[in-house]
Amino acid sequence: MLMTDAQGVPLSAFTTSANNAEVNTIETLVEIRATKKCPRRLLYDKAADADWLRDALERRGIEQVTPHRSGRKKPSRQDGRKLKRYRNRWKVERSISWLQSQRKLVVRYERYAHLFEGFLHLACMILCLAKF
Repeated sequence: MLMTDAQGVPLSAFTTSANNAEVNTIETLVEIRATKKCPRRLLYDKAADADWLRDALERRGIEQVTPHRSGRKKPSRQDGRKLKRYRNRWKVERSISWLQSQRKLVVRYERYAHLFEGFLHLACMILCLAKF
């Protein structure tokens, strides 16, 4: 998982097993960020459409901008004006594609997870240095 700022610079990144739900790890992603300043908004895809996550992020002062799932039973919690900010998600996807230009990150060749995570952090550092 990767969290970037508005320019696409990685702020936090970590790996989990493939059978974990992403929605359960978003709070950890926000906690381990590299900056002291808390983000104002969190743009995420439909996988994070959970009311308990919206409430948890609102308690931290973070606005979650996520489109609702198509089969949502409860009424919508945000209007279309807030979803206009979702158009900026391409910057996160661009950062992910830049990270995947590193061959070691596309397929996990390492036996141990901490080695793969080390390569992930190294690629994030290279990406940060390329931005400045």
